[in-house]
Amino acid sequence: MLVEFDKLPETSRIWIYQANRSLTEEEIAEIETKVANFLKDWTAHGSGLHAGFEIKYKRFIIIALNQEMQAATGCSIDASVHFIQQLEQEYHIDLLDKMNVTYKQGEFIAYKALADFRKMAKAKSVSKNTIVFNNLVNTIAEYREFWEVPAEESWHSRFLN
Repeated sequence: MLVEFDKLPETSRIWIYQANRSLTEEEIAEIETKVANFLKDWTAHGSGLHAGFEIKYKRFIIIALNQEMQAATGCSIDASVHFIQQLEQEYHIDLLDKMNVTYKQGEFIAYKALADFRKMAKAKSVSKNTIVFNNLVNTIAEYREFWEVPAEESWHSRFLN
């Protein structure tokens, strides 16, 4: 069951998928339709899941699930991963690779391999104040509070010595 993202409770579980490039306006419109259709039919043990989504910065697909209504199961999570893999193939993007870092450079959203980010930190090209996207947040509340944070306040801080 598709629910407006902003209507989901703060305790809703989230999954953040970051694209390795910016999406075009046309791609965003198509992906929004595909995600909405997927979530309308997303189930766990035959029960509809109350889920919503948003696309941020032309790069992130954020899916949220109200687990108070019905929790995700292994099969429903597998279905969502399979759906994301289909998007990867159709749009020639990478959404599942967690070994990359996305951060802000002014108004620009930058995307680097973790090894390159580590080198940039050593070279002082990024600092403890660089805004990074912490895609490890688990709930909407954490997403709103701790998703866009200075590097020193996230797991990225381990590279800033």
